[in-house]
Amino acid sequence: MASTVQCHDDESHALLQFKESLVINESASSDPSGYPHHGELIANVLIAAHGMMLNAIDFHDMFSPVIKLSTVRMLLTIAVSFNWDIRQLDVLLWTLIINLRVNMMVVKTGSVWKHVDAVGNHCQLELLLLKGTSFSSHLPESIGNLKSLKEFDVGDCHFSGVIPSSIGNLTKLNFIDLSDNRFSGKIPSTFVNLLQVSYLSLSHNNFRSGTIDWIGNLTKLSFVDMTETNSYGNIPSSLRNLIQLTSLTLQGNKLTGQIPSWIGNHTQLISLCLGANKLHGPIPESIYRLQNLEYLDLAYNFFSGTLDLNLLLKFRNLVSLQLSYNNLSLLNSNNATIPPPQFELLTLSGYKLGEFPSFLRDQNHLELLDLADDKLEGHIPKWFMNMSTITLESLCLTGNLLTGFEQSFDVLPWKNLRSLQLYSNKLQGSLPIPPPAIFEYKVWNNKFTGELPKAFCDLTSLSVLELSKNNLSGKLPPCLGNKSSTASVLNLRNNSFSGDIPETFTRGCSLRVVDFSQNKLEGKIPKSLANCTELEILNLEQNEINDVFPSWLGVLHHLRVMILRSNGLHGVIGKPKTNVEFPRLQIVDLSNNSFKGKLPLEYFRNWTAMKTVHKEHLIYMQVNTSFNISDYSMRIQYQLSMTMTNKGVMRLYEKIQDSLSAIDLSSNGFEGGIPEGLGDLKALHLLNLSNNLLSGGIPSSLSNLKELEALDLSQNKLSGEIPVQFAQLTFLEVFNVSHNLLSGPIPRGNQFGAFDNTSFDANPGLCGEPLSKECGNDEDSLPAAKEDEGSGFPPEFGWKVVVIGYASGLVIGLILGCAMNTRKYEWLVKNYFARWQYKGQDLKTRLRRS
Repeated sequence: MASTVQCHDDESHALLQFKESLVINESASSDPSGYPHHGELIANVLIAAHGMMLNAIDFHDMFSPVIKLSTVRMLLTIAVSFNWDIRQLDVLLWTLIINLRVNMMVVKTGSVWKHVDAVGNHCQLELLLLKGTSFSSHLPESIGNLKSLKEFDVGDCHFSGVIPSSIGNLTKLNFIDLSDNRFSGKIPSTFVNLLQVSYLSLSHNNFRSGTIDWIGNLTKLSFVDMTETNSYGNIPSSLRNLIQLTSLTLQGNKLTGQIPSWIGNHTQLISLCLGANKLHGPIPESIYRLQNLEYLDLAYNFFSGTLDLNLLLKFRNLVSLQLSYNNLSLLNSNNATIPPPQFELLTLSGYKLGEFPSFLRDQNHLELLDLADDKLEGHIPKWFMNMSTITLESLCLTGNLLTGFEQSFDVLPWKNLRSLQLYSNKLQGSLPIPPPAIFEYKVWNNKFTGELPKAFCDLTSLSVLELSKNNLSGKLPPCLGNKSSTASVLNLRNNSFSGDIPETFTRGCSLRVVDFSQNKLEGKIPKSLANCTELEILNLEQNEINDVFPSWLGVLHHLRVMILRSNGLHGVIGKPKTNVEFPRLQIVDLSNNSFKGKLPLEYFRNWTAMKTVHKEHLIYMQVNTSFNISDYSMRIQYQLSMTMTNKGVMRLYEKIQDSLSAIDLSSNGFEGGIPEGLGDLKALHLLNLSNNLLSGGIPSSLSNLKELEALDLSQNKLSGEIPVQFAQLTFLEVFNVSHNLLSGPIPRGNQFGAFDNTSFDANPGLCGEPLSKECGNDEDSLPAAKEDEGSGFPPEFGWKVVVIGYASGLVIGLILGCAMNTRKYEWLVKNYFARWQYKGQDLKTRLRRS
């Protein structure tokens, strides 16, 4: 019996330190009854490895719960030959037998066991592969002691913190994957020491800005993936030294300059992905020499000049081509003499094509096709409907001038279609019925008519249904509520649907967005909506609903937006039954109804989400959902939208800031005083109590609302003076107290110098600027109150803040305008491109095995 061979001290210490550094994500296992959790299992295996002679630890492989007896016998033989104790044997057997639906560990057999005697007194650990495990920890500096490592894969492991500079000690590495983690800081300069590396992936992390000039020193590189690594500068000229390069991926960075002409010398390139950067200038003609390309991505840049699509169509191996949204002119004669390559992914958005490219007639393997914003006109041709009917999974024809389908059909012909996006066209007729596999169906902003077909109730995978801004009518089918167990988004806004809202929202409802606004719906708000415990936005505005305040919705602890404006809601709102109702509510619009009684102070006290100021102004409310294609999960980011009165104007919010808090109770019959407790809602940006029967004074506590941008108290019966403290509200852009019974001087300074007399009209007792009525000698306009004694800020400081804020906002707005165009691209990269790049016998595996 062979005796146990101990690791070298440095390597055993490194393994133990690595094990101790791991923080296990206990929720990662999909089977809570599984023993042990895969994180615990991996940690135990690392302990076992400390006393054993291994050269490979691999957590990639998945095992069936049914293990052949011969396999168990083999493991027992290995265990005995290594003199393992029962704990080590238990770890290995649990690894193989327990049905955990996660990536698990296996000690590789094969050549490892054949060369046991040659290992000597060192572990000589060559492979440490943890990809896809769920740790929340840092990599220890001692990782650099594993100097025999040749492959190191911690992709998608939830690691954070900085990458240890000691990785530069692992000079035998030829494969390193640190992608899809949360690493921060800069990429260590010691990476320049990894001269044997052929495969390098650092994509999708949180690195600080840096250049990629150092990559050119690693001359054995064949695979480079630096997607979203915050890299800037030109494409380094040193990359021309990488003569073995087969894949270069630099998507989603800040790279500038032009594509160098020497790129055409890398004729071994299989994948060249430069999308979503700031590259400009012409596409070099040398790119047509890359005849081995399978993946080419130049989308979302600022390229100009002409690109000869006919020459690209001669690339026989090309399966993925992304050219969307550049300033390029595409040269396409539509007279190709040889068949084009069989594409799987093709994006040609943002060109003036005018008609469907004829080379699509021959495409039978397309899985994703994006022809958005291409000025396509007329009917979708019959031949197009017969293209890739088995393989097509995502089709985007948005933002064109399409009017209908040349061929009639009962169900769309693409049998495996998961995502259909036809919005912002001129499509007419009945809604096209998608196949049963559909997950995402977006046809808003068209001219579809008729009723919602009952066939939609049979779509068992449907999650996002977006039908807004059409001419649809009729009653909603009762079965629509039954879809709530699978659907995340139901948006039927701005149609002509009538009748009652179905009372059929089932237990286990997964809906997160319900928008039935701007229709002709009547009756009551269905109480079965309380089953939708994940609901975040409810918008029923501008219908004919006749009901009382739906206090029972207070049990929905995720509800953030509730818009019930312009209906027939009535009665007294009253008091909540508990003090935890609507805890996350931050946007409430009950305006233009028939509510009466006092303002609901007890509810104000419950709305705790409005009491904490958050500064993430550039984050937007969105619903994240996903669907599976084969073994891949496709993520969808659905951004929430709404209409609301802001600063006196009805405004469409195509995106809602995550930090926005607003209350609109205007145009009702509320009476009595404004409660002091409103001043506790310090995150409020908009407060509209206009056109009610409110009386008494304006509480000075409202001056605590430092984030307030609009305050409308007009058309009430308020009396007394305007609190002088209001001059502290330096973000206030709109202030309206007209048509009340107010008196005394108007505060001056800061924002109050910008309000014209319409803000104070029809208050006979008010005086001072901007009104023509002067105050008496004893009561000139009130000076601005000091916000904080001893603050040292002069009275005009608030205006400086506002001016700076406006200027910053303008710059940020311009940046966002550019960033908005990249949103769809990022969705493609994260959800689809990775799939085509790594599907089946993927490029990564091919490179590793070579």
